[in-house]
Formats: sequence, structure tokens, C-alpha cells
Amino acid sequence: MEPEAQAVHIDDVVPVEVSPGIVRRRLTATEGARGWLIDFAPGTQWPEVDVHEGEERYYVLSGEVIEGETRYEAGTYVVFAAGSRHQPRTETGARMLGINLLPK
Repeated sequence: MEPEAQAVHIDDVVPVEVSPGIVRRRLTATEGARGWLIDFAPGTQWPEVDVHEGEERYYVLSGEVIEGETRYEAGTYVVFAAGSRHQPRTETGARMLGINLLPK
């Protein structure tokens, strides 16, 4: 028997403001991972340093995300190891689709 798929249309997920100009949509989660979509308005920065217990991965769908001095443009896939920390920001605005792998 094949496992059942869970699907949701992004427009059906209620956006929640993380801080002024940044909204997150939490996507369907499992025991092993959770997904999210985040929209950054131009000139915004994640409100605190993000620390990871497990791996985090994101794909820049549009705009540009800046991590420290590194710029990730649309089409870039970024992976952070467990125990890493970062604080994304943007000058142009950005949309990213991410997955957090949950520690076991």
C-alpha cells in the first residue's frame, strides 16, 4: 500500500506576519520535516538569529536573499547543517520555500 500524499495550495494557507514586511505560511508537516513559504518585503531582515537543531534547506523562488556577505539569487538552493545559525535579509524582496528536517 502506498503512503497517502498530503497536498495544500499555497493560497489556501493563511499568512502570518513574523515582523513588519515578513510573512510566513507554515506548510504541511510530518514527524521528520516541516515546510514553510516566506515572503520578505524589500529592505527586511529576519527579526532574530535563526538557530537550527536539525538541517534547514531553502530554495529562493524570487528576489535575492542575503546571508552575511553572500547573496543568493532566485534559483539558488541553500542548505544549513544542524547546529548552524543565520539571519537572512533582502534588499530587493524575496520569496523562499524551505524545509526544516526535524531531529530524531
